Amino acid sequence: MDLLCNAYSTASDDDDDQPEPRRPVVPPPSKRPRPDHPLVGSILDSDIPHGILSSLRRQTKGHTGLGQTSEKLSVALSGHSKAVNVVQWSTNHAHLLASAGMDHTICIWNVWSRDQKKARILNYHNAAVKDVKWSKQGLSILSCGYDSTSRLIDVERGSETQVFKEDQIVGVIKFHPNNSNLFLSGGSKGFLRLWDIRVGKVVKEYFRGPSPILDVEFTIDANQFISSSDISIGNISENSIIIWDISRQVPLSNQVYVEAYTCPCIRHHPFDSYFVAQSNANYIAIFSSRPPFKLNKYKRYESHGVSGFPIKCNFSSDGEKLVSGSSDGCIYFYDSRSTDLIKKVKAYEHACTDVAFHPTMPNVVASCSWSGNVSVFE
Repeated sequence: MDLLCNAYSTASDDDDDQPEPRRPVVPPPSKRPRPDHPLVGSILDSDIPHGILSSLRRQTKGHTGLGQTSEKLSVALSGHSKAVNVVQWSTNHAHLLASAGMDHTICIWNVWSRDQKKARILNYHNAAVKDVKWSKQGLSILSCGYDSTSRLIDVERGSETQVFKEDQIVGVIKFHPNNSNLFLSGGSKGFLRLWDIRVGKVVKEYFRGPSPILDVEFTIDANQFISSSDISIGNISENSIIIWDISRQVPLSNQVYVEAYTCPCIRHHPFDSYFVAQSNANYIAIFSSRPPFKLNKYKRYESHGVSGFPIKCNFSSDGEKLVSGSSDGCIYFYDSRSTDLIKKVKAYEHACTDVAFHPTMPNVVASCSWSGNVSVFE
């Protein structure tokens, strides 16, 4: 637990006794100078070995791989000086990987480049960065963190284009699946906000209580979304996972998960009507995403550990596998339907915090660790 305390010691929210927060006011675009050397490498795929490039292009056109499970380290990416919270592949430019960490930094990696693999170092946040998402519009990312902002960044230029200021630490962001001009943010004071990038304003707000938001996820039809909250202070299970009606701004259910454990990660299956929640009880629970949103009492994904770390999990793009990080530094691969453990791969000495399948190559997985490592396994 010392690792957890050290990482968060300078990033705590000390405003718990402040008055009820007002609706956020969006400031003008940031006037902070660009970092000294943000463009350290190329984001182009021209320097990628022919075999990798051919595989990327072939599978982008609809060809699938053999579905092997990743098992050996392919690329080690060094650049973060503190814990890394998240990794995400770009779906439009599948040779690029984004990572964000407690060192205030976002790195963009040209993973298979023969030359400089670190393509961009983005230092626009002045506190720990908790989440990063690729936009489907152009070469840009959205990030958020402990400086109470979400920031839209042009990756090609290495420049910040918009800042969305809040009155709470922003711990999670998620683009609307059908409209990349909209995104959800969730923060330390329990507010969930739907932002419209075009006007730079909040268009809807959701609030159930002051518990910090740990994760958000849209359902397949995007008419609802799921939120996970940190309810450990009161040890009350109600409101830990809430299903929201996005248009009416009301909870459809707030008693989905009745155990007194926090869930740092929520993921919906790519095609089927269920979602999973990573529980601090050291298992991944399964829930129906149709009313009454029941917990599956007969199946769960077990064997890995959470132990208070913000451990994430993700489905493969075909929905056949689920992969999870673990507090023991291993990556765990599960059959998504049977929940059977397929393989366990040792990745780090410290906790593996996030794992993400490549969008087109099913045998490739990116991961990150609490010690600051980013790795790609094949």
